Amino acid sequence: MIEQHKHIEPRVTLLGAGPGDPDLLTLKGVKALQAADVVLYDALTNEALLEHAPKDAIKVYVGKRSGEHSHSQDAINRLMIDYALNYGHVVRLKGGDPFVFGRGYEELDFAASYNIPVTVIPGISSSIGVPGLQQIPVTHRGLSESFWVITGTTTNGKISDDIYQAARANATVVILMGLKKLSQIVEIFKAAGKSQLPAAVVQNGSEENEKLVISTVQNIVAKVSEEKIEAPALLIFGEVVSLHPSFKNIIQQYATIS
Repeated sequence: MIEQHKHIEPRVTLLGAGPGDPDLLTLKGVKALQAADVVLYDALTNEALLEHAPKDAIKVYVGKRSGEHSHSQDAINRLMIDYALNYGHVVRLKGGDPFVFGRGYEELDFAASYNIPVTVIPGISSSIGVPGLQQIPVTHRGLSESFWVITGTTTNGKISDDIYQAARANATVVILMGLKKLSQIVEIFKAAGKSQLPAAVVQNGSEENEKLVISTVQNIVAKVSEEKIEAPALLIFGEVVSLHPSFKNIIQQYATIS
């Protein structure tokens, strides 16, 4: 049973850290960290953000990265409540936006079951922010009227059924956590007749060590292997990728080779 210390006013802030660059945190997010008693932060958050928190604030790494699950979601939920009841204001710092594949609602719901007030502060989702930083708009007049944001791997480890539907659409398709499934995803797009569709992969988007690969569906797997792209990486499929300044040069290179 989680017990509450007297005279403590527990509250939780679910804070989106943005795609990686610490300067992309919102001003409201900075203010929340400055008022934190405890910060619980994920693997995909930049530790430079912790400098906004008071020196005497408790900082706890609860990162969950593929192949390195240091805390289960249930354990994180309980830690969040325990710290709130015993210390006061807990800032739950999550990569990107808390509600875009961040399981933020599960944490909000758990806190609500203890009658602990929760404030949500959105973050810039990598699904929109990272393509934009690369000058790739997710929508553009005449090229794409909508965009899909899909997880590459579902909770059962399989490819999302939505990818099959998205591959047949004219929309821009942004896939998070999909690098390990890239070969399978590419085959889905090929089966939909999209072998020549522009595609991009961005590793560590918005950070100093980011890497970008641009090609077509047909050649993107080879290019990713050649450039040694690793997770975390974001996949972009769509005609909008052709707007990137380097795309024409890449297509000319392949035309010369063939």
